Amino acid sequence: MTTRGIDYAGLSLKDALDLAVLIEEEAQERYEDFAAQMEQHRTPEAATFFRLMAQNEAKHGEELAARRNSLFGSESKAVTREMIYDIEAPDFDAARAFMTPRQAMKAALASEVKAHAFFVAALPALKDAGVKTLFEELRDEEVHHTNLVTAELAKLPPDSGLSDEDFVDEPAAQ
Repeated sequence: MTTRGIDYAGLSLKDALDLAVLIEEEAQERYEDFAAQMEQHRTPEAATFFRLMAQNEAKHGEELAARRNSLFGSESKAVTREMIYDIEAPDFDAARAFMTPRQAMKAALASEVKAHAFFVAALPALKDAGVKTLFEELRDEEVHHTNLVTAELAKLPPDSGLSDEDFVDEPAAQ
């Protein structure tokens, strides 16, 4: 998880909302990519879960964008997508062929924990009270999301015990 060129001490509420929207959009796109990969690998249960996560990220992003628009209208954006990377989006290497629903949920859980850590780490640098309140709200939402994913994980049966290596083909002689 990285950010570039973001001055947290000088972050305005408008820019913080733009940042939050970008974080949700990045996560949504990554979950959509993962869902497509799982469909390609004929792992429909994991694909369904990743589609659900993408929808959740989209919904939260839309709520944040509506909030931003109601407060700041069409004022220009100073925060860009190039300034963030992997704040809440699952790690690229988290997706695996033949992924189980449990593995998919563990990838999502790691993303929620990662996002929580981002907001916790940013809080001490924030000077604006409105930005601090927003980041505290977002931090608390990540705790809620972590609890939801953990509860869903608890409902699943354990994995079979097979590893990714059990599905790897040996190199073919040429």
